[in-house]
Amino acid sequence: MADTKKKNVFSRGASFFRSCIGEIKKITWPTPKTTTKNFLVVLVVIIVAGLFIYGLDRGLYALLNLVMSTGTA
Repeated sequence: MADTKKKNVFSRGASFFRSCIGEIKKITWPTPKTTTKNFLVVLVVIIVAGLFIYGLDRGLYALLNLVMSTGTA
């Protein structure tokens, strides 16, 4: 077996942070225009989903009241 020495903790830490910086430099950051467009799409989807759930809740609540009121005489 080959006798290999482990690097000390400071050397490994420095190597880790150098590789992190290298990976961060590879990131393609979105433009402000793209970010705004994506934000608006997410906002519209949230509003539509919220309105759908609200309508479904109100409709089922009305149906439940209809069933409960006709069930008692």
